[in-house]
Amino acid sequence: MFDNLTQRLAGVVKNLRGQGRLTEANIQDALREVRVALLEADVALPVVRDFITRVKEKALGQDVLLSLTPGQALIGLVHKELTALMGEQAAPLDFATQPPAVFLMAGLQGAGKTTTCGKLVRVIRERGRKKILLVSCDVYRPAAIEQLKTVAGQAEADFFPSTPGQQPADIARAALDHARRHFYEVLIVDTAGRLHVDEAMMREIQELHRLLNPVETLFVVDAMQGQDAVNTAKAFNEALPLTGVILTKLDGDARGGAALSVRQITGKPIKFAGVGEKLTGIEVFHPERMASRVLGMGDVLTLIEEAHRSVDQQEALKAVQKLKSGKGFDLEDFKTQIQQMKKMGGLSTLVDKLPGAGQVQAGDLAQGERQMRRIEGIINAMTPEERRKPELLKASRKRRIAAGSGVSVQEVNRLLNQFEQARKMMKSLGKGGLAKMMRGMKGMLPGMP
Repeated sequence: MFDNLTQRLAGVVKNLRGQGRLTEANIQDALREVRVALLEADVALPVVRDFITRVKEKALGQDVLLSLTPGQALIGLVHKELTALMGEQAAPLDFATQPPAVFLMAGLQGAGKTTTCGKLVRVIRERGRKKILLVSCDVYRPAAIEQLKTVAGQAEADFFPSTPGQQPADIARAALDHARRHFYEVLIVDTAGRLHVDEAMMREIQELHRLLNPVETLFVVDAMQGQDAVNTAKAFNEALPLTGVILTKLDGDARGGAALSVRQITGKPIKFAGVGEKLTGIEVFHPERMASRVLGMGDVLTLIEEAHRSVDQQEALKAVQKLKSGKGFDLEDFKTQIQQMKKMGGLSTLVDKLPGAGQVQAGDLAQGERQMRRIEGIINAMTPEERRKPELLKASRKRRIAAGSGVSVQEVNRLLNQFEQARKMMKSLGKGGLAKMMRGMKGMLPGMP
């Protein structure tokens, strides 16, 4: 999402190379570019003005003049101010109330509230809390109640039934009473999407808030809305005592200004970021890590956390043992590595969190994703014995596999060559040849020099 902004900011640093120190003149030139980059990313104009003013004041300070290079100094300041702009620290969910803890979801229609309800179940379960009830007060949108029921089933949470003929306030009362009587720890209430100019609908959600007295009132906003997301957030914040924001579709191809504006406009922390359609596609929003991603520094910590959640620990242990010994690594293991990568969001999600990600072209990533799917298809066309013993794959077997996976024999041969290279690298790593292995990897991933 931040590709264009990242590239523009990298250009600012590049232009400062060769200059001995930060001066008022080169700071002015650099910040003019930063300003344009932020506005192009759909960051709200008042937010951009305040941001540029703060960076300029600190850039002219003595501590910056003593830094190693002007580029490093400016990027350090921009990183610090971006972090402050988005809220300094991650803000956890609040459970400090007598059960059930009620979470009220608010936002425009189409922002992703219903799916986010299911994603929150996963987040809450990571805290060890298990008894969760979901209820829909959306009696307007066709099939909204059924959609939440499906989401609840996928998230393995309980669902409180309601019908389009009921009043939202009646549904809320009944669900809260049921949650109390059956000792639920959390009640997540999905509401109808509403326009911030729709006074009747805003009064309805205010009434729901009064009835439920939620510990968390979460504003769900589509990060692809751009400038309008800020106006919407402001209107909802004036109507409701919001406790936090959830940004959805942060993995989209929009310019991402909402992520940099909503916190400043509402004064409420961004608690989570939605990064995919699946229920696993949600991340705790860490302002410092997001600032690093915007500046092309990557986000390795989030990548590690995602690996811990998504990767099968037993399979990973087996892979480590094979890697150490340099023996037994077969095509089934090769396929497993691809599947583990898919669980973590695919190649594009992984690369986005690595330092220097902005240098990788979107077309290269898309090609890499297609190639991974093709590799998986070829391996699926093999028998279990062929996966364990690739040396069995002679001409006739290769023709059968190519026909079964819809590719040419040349592509089957290419896969086998790549697999053999990977196996050799495994052996090199097992023998301590890390430098040799890294040299061998050059060119194997899209965009890797």
